[in-house]
Amino acid sequence: MPFDTVTLSVVVAVIVVVLVALYLSVRVVQQYERMVIFRLGRTGPQLVREPGLRFLIPFIDRPQKVDIREKFIEVPSQTTITKDNAPINIDFLIFWKIVDPLKSIVNVAYFAGALQGIATTTLRAVIGDIQLDDVLSKRDQINEILRAKLDEQTDRWGGKVTTVEIREIVPPRDVQDAMNRMLSAERNRRAVITESEGARQSAINVAEGEKQSAILRAEGKRQSAILEAEGFSEALSRIFAAARNVDERTMLLQYLDTLKALGASPSTKFVLPLELTELAQRLGRFVDATADLPPGDGGVAGVRRIPPAGGADPEVRPPTAMSASMGTEGGLQRVTPPPAPAPPAPPATAPADDAPTEPNPDA
Repeated sequence: MPFDTVTLSVVVAVIVVVLVALYLSVRVVQQYERMVIFRLGRTGPQLVREPGLRFLIPFIDRPQKVDIREKFIEVPSQTTITKDNAPINIDFLIFWKIVDPLKSIVNVAYFAGALQGIATTTLRAVIGDIQLDDVLSKRDQINEILRAKLDEQTDRWGGKVTTVEIREIVPPRDVQDAMNRMLSAERNRRAVITESEGARQSAINVAEGEKQSAILRAEGKRQSAILEAEGFSEALSRIFAAARNVDERTMLLQYLDTLKALGASPSTKFVLPLELTELAQRLGRFVDATADLPPGDGGVAGVRRIPPAGGADPEVRPPTAMSASMGTEGGLQRVTPPPAPAPPAPPATAPADDAPTEPNPDA
């Protein structure tokens, strides 16, 4: 019985040791982890294990896992001085990850704390070389400069700075007031420019509309004048074609009817055509031709020509449509011949030689 108890105790102890050895020698490395093994206090690149099921030497190997996922730290607001001596407050975010697990374990104790401390000093150095206006307007360039400098500093710790983002920049109160006034002035300038551009475009559109309207009106007037001239030309052509078939006596009767209408008018002023003199000459020739003929041969009865005796005597001619329209008395028209020319004046006589002369007072 005592033998069986001792044997059982030994077997249980061996089982416990085996289980503890298995627990200490088996490790599972996740996909986002790397495992650095310290064997008897020493390590190296060959002792860095990849993800999966890994076995260790119990009581000899000491494993340490490293998370290689990307992380971020928030740097609190820092008061920095710009190149033109303007104090500003800046806070930003830093995104980083471990790229060399061995260096991150051996070369630095706390990577995140070391990164935050060096980021603060680097920020003051970078902002101190930039003007305030550039700090407010060139944020992306500042982010890139900070990222490059921090990445260079953290390379010896096995880390890599992937991104730096400035979250907020707070300038002094007087600078904020000046910026607000500048923003208001800029908005007013843009509003004035926009309004002037609108007025300019409106004036251009109105001018273009007036130009097109004037062109259309001129074109309409031109077409109307052309059509009117063509109509007038066609009318004149037709009148001329009709007048070519009218004889001289018909035209004379038309003139006489016109003069009748003028004589019946109550007006005191008449507008006579230029052909009136030619009409009078034709009418005189016609009357003379008819007066010289006997009554049976086309002469005018009751009218005779009285020859002048001794001097020019008025001639009596038969009444005509012209004389009737002009309102002559008794239906007769007296034609007075032009007066006889006056006799020439006697030549002036020169003074006689024996005429008395006035004495010369200067003699």
